[in-house]
Amino acid sequence: METNHKHPEKKEFNITVYTENQIGLLNRIAIIFTRRKINIDSLNTSPSEIEGIHRFNIVIDETEDVVRKLARQIEKQVEVLKVYYNTNDDIIWQEMALYKVPTEAIAEKASVERLLREHGARAVVIRKDYTVFETTGHREETDTLIEVLQPYGLIEFVRSARVAIIKDSEGFNQKLREFEQREPGEEVIENEYLNKRDKVFTM
Repeated sequence: METNHKHPEKKEFNITVYTENQIGLLNRIAIIFTRRKINIDSLNTSPSEIEGIHRFNIVIDETEDVVRKLARQIEKQVEVLKVYYNTNDDIIWQEMALYKVPTEAIAEKASVERLLREHGARAVVIRKDYTVFETTGHREETDTLIEVLQPYGLIEFVRSARVAIIKDSEGFNQKLREFEQREPGEEVIENEYLNKRDKVFTM
């Protein structure tokens, strides 16, 4: 007999964190996840569109309720300025992958070149003993190419962490500029808004 108690559905969520401090924070964010026994599928840190501010992109497979709580907890960290979370439908994302295969296998089979072209792959290094191909796309696409190259003696494979842009957001940068315009008369020095973070984020 079926029951109506449906568990909330887990799905891939992308958490975007804007922060001042990249190094000290990474450890503290990792602790938030390990305490809850949540596995991080992908973690990327990079500069953001705002000078001096870093942007983390974290991918996890969880329910929205859990992700909401995590986002709130991350936002409480001292150097964190803003946290967004989005489903895959709300973002534009890519992952880069590298594949190393024996050059001999490729040279002998012209069909390999066609296969690689079909998957949007390009050679980045060609040596006598091996060739390295690079492709960018969604995980399913980069995974498919592993299967394609396996028969040709795939030597090595590596995939980067995900990079993602939020579709609908005007961005954190815009929010900062609007806030600065509302505070006329004060010269805006870099990071001055950090002292007023509560005002910025309760708008």
